[in-house]
Amino acid sequence: MNEKTEKKRLAILRVLQKEDKPLGSSKITDRLLAMGHELSERTVRFYLLACDRDGLTENLGKRGRRITERGLQELAAARVFEKVGYLAARIDQMTFRMDFDLMKKAGTVVVNVSIIERAQLPRASSLISRVFTAGYAMGHLLTLFAPGERIGEISVPEGKVGIGTVCSITLNGVLLAHGIPTNSRFGGLLELRNYKPSRFVEIIHYDATTLDPLEVFIRSGMTDLCGAVENGNGRIGASFRELPADSRDEVIALARRLERVGLGGFQTIGWPGQPLLEIPVNEGRVGAIVIGGLNPAGILEERGIRCHSRALAGLVDYRKLFHYKELNERIRNLN
Repeated sequence: MNEKTEKKRLAILRVLQKEDKPLGSSKITDRLLAMGHELSERTVRFYLLACDRDGLTENLGKRGRRITERGLQELAAARVFEKVGYLAARIDQMTFRMDFDLMKKAGTVVVNVSIIERAQLPRASSLISRVFTAGYAMGHLLTLFAPGERIGEISVPEGKVGIGTVCSITLNGVLLAHGIPTNSRFGGLLELRNYKPSRFVEIIHYDATTLDPLEVFIRSGMTDLCGAVENGNGRIGASFRELPADSRDEVIALARRLERVGLGGFQTIGWPGQPLLEIPVNEGRVGAIVIGGLNPAGILEERGIRCHSRALAGLVDYRKLFHYKELNERIRNLN
């Protein structure tokens, strides 16, 4: 089936999905026209017959057609392909929307959110602190969200607590504010040997996925944060950026300032046009590796503490963040 035919078929299925009652071919044609699809009623009937044969629609006679469960599944699968590139667009969107001012130490930053059972907080606190102490989180700041609080599209359910960690995309926003564009290439699993980065063992490019790579690796049990914090040998979440070669010195200076305000910096910055951990870098650019902001959630999953994590969850005021060493006290004071 060619691309044009597939688009028309999916458009018809979408029309039927939006209705809670069967539709005839004439009404479907009208709905399609309103959506910008110019199809004759005869053509629509032709597509409907094909959908009937494929089990995507059900012919109810004079009442018209309705979409079947198989048709709904077909739509869901098709949307996956339509959403490829969504994450890259989301990164650009959040980079632009955050307004943290490094000089004033004020404004919003991008955070990830991990939702866990409130009863698990004391145990989780110890594990999270180990990741921060070892330097495998973004900076040394985090925040908590009480039941009922909302961050982006996520609402914390009753009996649970949200743990907000600084997202590495915050670096992109700060650099953009200083006139330095950042190309976020991929998220991956960074292998450590004796506490030093060795190589990427898995990567997922941002422009070719509908999910955040670190979310995927954590849910799949592919991280080894426990080994990383215990003996420096393990696998942690990290991401790869490219920056203009001429900005290298300024980027390093900004990264140091970010570290001083607790927001973290780059794990490694390469040299112009030179590969970094065997990853090729385009001419006129430098490669950089950034620690994954979801790593604290990774160690929780490894130790059997179930959590629902969302990268790029939303924006939080910098003043709401606190040092990870205050976590136990903040837990005690949490409403």
